[in-house]
Amino acid sequence: MASQWAQWVNRWRDQLLGLPNVVGCGWGEKRTGGRKTGQQGMVVLVRRKLPPDALKARERVPAVLGSVPTDVIEVGELRLLAAPMPQIRTVRTRPAPPGVSIGHVAVSAGTFGAVVRDAETGEMLILSNNHVLGNQTDGQDGRAAVGDPVLQPGPYDGGNVAHDVIGHLLRFVPVRPLAEPAPCPVVQGAQRAIHTVLRLLFPAHKIQNSGRTPEDNLVDAAVARPVSPGVITPSILAVGPVQGVTEAELGMPVKKSGRTTGLTRGEVTALGATVTVGMGGGVVARFSDQVVATPMAQPGDSGSLVLDEANRAVGLLFAGSDQATVCNRIQNVLEALSVRF
Repeated sequence: MASQWAQWVNRWRDQLLGLPNVVGCGWGEKRTGGRKTGQQGMVVLVRRKLPPDALKARERVPAVLGSVPTDVIEVGELRLLAAPMPQIRTVRTRPAPPGVSIGHVAVSAGTFGAVVRDAETGEMLILSNNHVLGNQTDGQDGRAAVGDPVLQPGPYDGGNVAHDVIGHLLRFVPVRPLAEPAPCPVVQGAQRAIHTVLRLLFPAHKIQNSGRTPEDNLVDAAVARPVSPGVITPSILAVGPVQGVTEAELGMPVKKSGRTTGLTRGEVTALGATVTVGMGGGVVARFSDQVVATPMAQPGDSGSLVLDEANRAVGLLFAGSDQATVCNRIQNVLEALSVRF
């Protein structure tokens, strides 16, 4: 079944993400009046849920795609969750457990997600997001480099290079933004009109917007090498040890332990999702094969490990809004960084 719904998501995602109000889509369970219907289909995430008459016909999400029903869910503007909020779990701790404040020397603060091990050497490493440990670098922008200091607590919480270096950036997966920030709805409408005319004049040609070259990211992830094994401990604060990994499932209860909101719980609402995320400064990046859950995080919780009730890792939290939480599939994270639990 998984391969079948993945095909549906891949088939329709570009069309849906081209709509001006859509920020993501994935496979989920249709809800009516907030209640589950038992019917699965394409979940479409929008900034704001609007009545049909407030949208032009071409801007509306179809009720059915092929034979698959759609369900529109308002999630607001998805953003990275690194900007700090009220201070919780923000003191210096040694050994530091996952669930506390951490950050690259040039960022504010995020969450120490988990202790993982190098797949080859077995060395203990610190796992979090690239935008937490690596200052959101693409590897060529000079924002961060291997060997940069990582502080616990993060700089916003008082961490400083003189006293609070817990490790150094070891590996990161580059975050590739879209070529340009997403245009406003007026510009998008003009682009669609121009493309329609061009298709009528040149039907044999494929029309592309050269200003936007969507290159999907799978993960926002990085690892740091601790200054010594004794400065970290594997047991997640208020959760305990990680008991392996598992695939997310629709309706699965999940939890996380984060810098800002501590231990919170949610429910998986969409799988295989492709989402556009504001990275700050007008920069937008697209992420595919993501897990979407109900709201369970606030700024500063980025990097938290998301687990099921049996403490099996499901995802790495990196973005969200007041209405949704977005996580990288943990399998993609482990593979990309060559690490394991």
